[in-house]
Amino acid sequence: MMNEPGGHQPETTQLRIRPILPADVAEYYPLRLRALREHPEAFSSAYEDQAGLTLEVFADRFMEAPSPNRFMLGARLDGILVGNLALFRPIGVKTSHQAELARMYVAPEARRQGVGWQLLQTVLQKARQLPGLEQVSLGVTASNTDAIGLYCRAGFVMTGRVPRALKIDGEFYDFDTMLLIL
Repeated sequence: MMNEPGGHQPETTQLRIRPILPADVAEYYPLRLRALREHPEAFSSAYEDQAGLTLEVFADRFMEAPSPNRFMLGARLDGILVGNLALFRPIGVKTSHQAELARMYVAPEARRQGVGWQLLQTVLQKARQLPGLEQVSLGVTASNTDAIGLYCRAGFVMTGRVPRALKIDGEFYDFDTMLLIL
């Protein structure tokens, strides 16, 4: 690492990935609302449906205690929550071979720093350790080329498109479905 003028070391950011727990609701809720407000086309949930909930109600509805088959990880840069990604796996005999990724979000100020990649890799690493899990799927807005590129780089392949999956203020958005065989 080179010294900056005056002999000072440049500041480095520290990225930590850890589970988001129900106790983290006061930290996660504002990030979730920001994601829904700034990128409504990226989520099937609407800002209007979640804004105004008390922390307790939000935690009860959207932040269950993690388990091996259902968890959400948070990315913190220098201690500040800037991103999240969840994995949901059904428990049924016929469907437990698969899981779904959801709620991927990285705040704009933290993008292009490897945060999304690290979140994705950490979730996939945990997924690969789950007995009997064979594949992971996700849905992504078809116009979100940055996210699609990230998922392709991780090995996901396109499996289809859901036309007009969302309707926001009279405008339709398609969702692409993607799959990774573990």
